[in-house]
This record gives sequence, C-alpha cells and structure tokens, in this order.
Amino acid sequence: MTVTIEAWRITGQQEIDSYVGRWAERAVLLVNCLAVTTAHGRATTPPRSGEERLAAISARLPESGPFTAADADGLAEVAAELRPVFGAGDQIRVVATRLNDLLIRHRAVPSLLGHPDQRLVLAFHRAGAPLVDAWAADIGTALAMVIGVGQSDRLGACQAGKCSLVFFDTTRNASRRFCDLSCQNRAKASAYRARRAGRSL
Repeated sequence: MTVTIEAWRITGQQEIDSYVGRWAERAVLLVNCLAVTTAHGRATTPPRSGEERLAAISARLPESGPFTAADADGLAEVAAELRPVFGAGDQIRVVATRLNDLLIRHRAVPSLLGHPDQRLVLAFHRAGAPLVDAWAADIGTALAMVIGVGQSDRLGACQAGKCSLVFFDTTRNASRRFCDLSCQNRAKASAYRARRAGRSL
C-alpha cells in the first residue's frame, strides 16, 4: 500500500501544519540570534555568555517561558547543530544524519501532553523533559517533517554576500532567496554594479 502525502500540507490538518510552522520559525529565531557570524553584509558576534544568550532569546521570544542562563547555553549548542540544516542543498543527506542524531540524543518521542483541565496536544518530547531536550526534540521533529515531505528547500539561508541568516520559506513556490528585503536590494545593487563593470571593460 502506498500513501501519498501532499507536499507542504503534510496531513491536510491545519493544526499539524501550524505545529511545523511554529517550531520551524523558532528554529530560525534560535539560529539567527545564537549561531550566525554575518548578517546584512557585516560580521556579527553571537552572544557568548549564558546571560547574553538568555537576553537574546528573551528579546526574540518573549513568550518562550522561564529560561535560565544554563538553558540558553544548551539552546545555543542546539542552534549551532541546526544551522547546517538551512540551505543544505545537495548536502541534505549528511544534514539529515546529523538531525537524526540530535533527535536521538534529545529523546524525541511523540507524546500526548496537557494539563488536567486542558485538551491533550501532540508534542514530540517526553513528559517532564528538561527544557533544552523538549525544545530540541520539537524543533528537530518539525524540521525533519519538512525535509521528510521533500520540502527541504523551504529551510533557506540568505544568498546575499556576508549574510548567514536563515529563514523558513512559506512562499507558494519556495522561491525565496534572501533573509529580508534589505539583503535582496543589496544583492541586486551588487549584481548591477558587476554588470556595469563588465560592460566598461
């Protein structure tokens, strides 16, 4: 028996899709604030101490919960591991192997979780998991689901010079190439200058 999964609408169920989107966007935020060394044409230094990392995460994800500096250090390690997933191109199989290792190490497992007075929700970490394990498992599973339905190109890295920011491409035809409009304009200006220089030779 063959089961066909429609590309991108992974199951046809909105809540599963929103799960993937939510955790993929959190992966983007973690990578961009903790693991990139260039942004918008300039070198940048990722936060190095637990307190700096905690401040960076809290600024990007104010609703993320009661993190500690130690949690922020753990999430910085996860972010560094996830960075190669974005823009992997023909290295996707190598990246997938590493992503599998992350899922195993953080003990990703489907679980129905919820407070007694709330409905159960599907998560991909065990009940009572430490925060870093829970986030790594949920983020890693979301990215694996994107890759697993043949949509790895949606996990993009900015193609402008001196920018290693990443993004989750939600365009209809997965055509996004830049982290934002400023890098797109910068790349266009650079290409224009190169064409003019070529014509003047």
